[in-house]
Amino acid sequence: MTTTTPSEGIGLRSERGPVLAAIMLCTGLVALDSTIIATAVPSVVRDLGGFSQFPWLFSIYLLTQAVTVPLYGKFADIFGRKPVMFFGIAVFLLGSALCGVAWDMPSLIVFRALQGIGAGAVQPMSITMVGDLYSVEERARVQGYVASVWGVSSVIGPTLGGLFSEYLSWRWIFFINLPLGAVAAWVLARRFKERVTRSSHRIDYLGATLLMGGSSLLILGLLEGGVAWSWGSVPSLLIFAAGTVMAVAFVLVERRAVEPILPLWVFRHRTLTGGNLVSVGIGALMIGLSSYVPTYAEGVLGTGALVAGFALAALTIGWPIAATLSGRLYMRIGFRDTALIGGALIVAGTVLCALLTQHAPIWAVAGACFVVGAGLGLASSPTMVAVQSVVGWERRGVVTATNMFCRSIGSAVGAAVLGAISNATLADRFAHPPASVAGRLPDSVDATSLVLGGQSPVGQPAVTSFIRTALYDATHTIFLAVVVVAVLSVGALLLMPRRTEQLTFESTS
Repeated sequence: MTTTTPSEGIGLRSERGPVLAAIMLCTGLVALDSTIIATAVPSVVRDLGGFSQFPWLFSIYLLTQAVTVPLYGKFADIFGRKPVMFFGIAVFLLGSALCGVAWDMPSLIVFRALQGIGAGAVQPMSITMVGDLYSVEERARVQGYVASVWGVSSVIGPTLGGLFSEYLSWRWIFFINLPLGAVAAWVLARRFKERVTRSSHRIDYLGATLLMGGSSLLILGLLEGGVAWSWGSVPSLLIFAAGTVMAVAFVLVERRAVEPILPLWVFRHRTLTGGNLVSVGIGALMIGLSSYVPTYAEGVLGTGALVAGFALAALTIGWPIAATLSGRLYMRIGFRDTALIGGALIVAGTVLCALLTQHAPIWAVAGACFVVGAGLGLASSPTMVAVQSVVGWERRGVVTATNMFCRSIGSAVGAAVLGAISNATLADRFAHPPASVAGRLPDSVDATSLVLGGQSPVGQPAVTSFIRTALYDATHTIFLAVVVVAVLSVGALLLMPRRTEQLTFESTS
């Protein structure tokens, strides 16, 4: 195993400021792209079609990001974190450029997958570097800084997404990544220094292949089930069976691997298990709200993309504010109790989302999102610091990468499950239209593109009303599902011990 200390791996203490700035730039690179596309989805659908396929814009990005995170963690042990970060930035920017020139929904989905492969390196490397640079006490402050990057990027992201969609083109939401990525790479190249002692390693390629294949098949089955084929059909059963077999084979391979791509001991510690399950829930919550709040605002309430972006931005304004406060709070009352306060706010905020009506004011949407964001800030930062604090330097990268893997898997599975719920609800409504609109609707749920972005079919008020009602039913069902996820996340928090500093960690492969 590579042997380094914080000072050897990162550099002198006086260099932490520039390095932190570079880390924040890299974090902003991924954060901006995660949010900027949300408000542009309606515009993309109007241009390229394929409303039933749009959840893949999120799930494929998150899936490729998730399954590559553990592999990048191993590469970082061998080659150092700097080359892994540079590779991730390069692939991410290539994917962004290709997304900007996509000609149809399938090509855009493929290029989003390429983006995810790059993001799989950028995000965990950034968070691991923060854990390496600062002590537990210092992370109370630095976590707020890093969270503020997500907040600023998330505020700018939906706003730029709305502006580009309304006044330029949705394609600029991808092109905007290029200058940001160039600046991030330049700062890292000049300021980030590391000295890594390399030794021989064995890459668990079989485990990585099984992990990617099994996850991909299960996501495919969840997303397309009930849409491309019925749940009980032969294709559906074969896909789920193959995915399950690969998942079981992955566990068996990891139990015997010399250097497993995802070591199973990370799930045997209460703090790590609870923190990882919370990350799954946070990932699902984030993708659910960021995907369907803009759809609700534009398709149901009839707002423009810009207004929908401001409503969603309220979620990410609450996050960094609460994350900054959480640093001070968890040093007083502990990681778990701080996260439980956040969990209560998350449940309250998702309930407010579920109570939104078909004619709710946009400020009510923004208010509910702000409450959820505040809860996420109080829950996510303490759990991440807790996970990092129970292991030593030599294992911090592994547990950080695993935690980020769980969040990405939660987002990918969440996008698939919530997409399936949305598509099933819309398919049911369109299969049984009232007599006043029967025969005047398109043959698929892509009819929803007729009202997205505040547009309406000319001279067809009955059709417009029916489509908006169908969209409301779909998004309302999504919000109810998000409430369930929030409650389950609070349950996961209760698995964590109240005093993590008293725990000892024993590694077993």
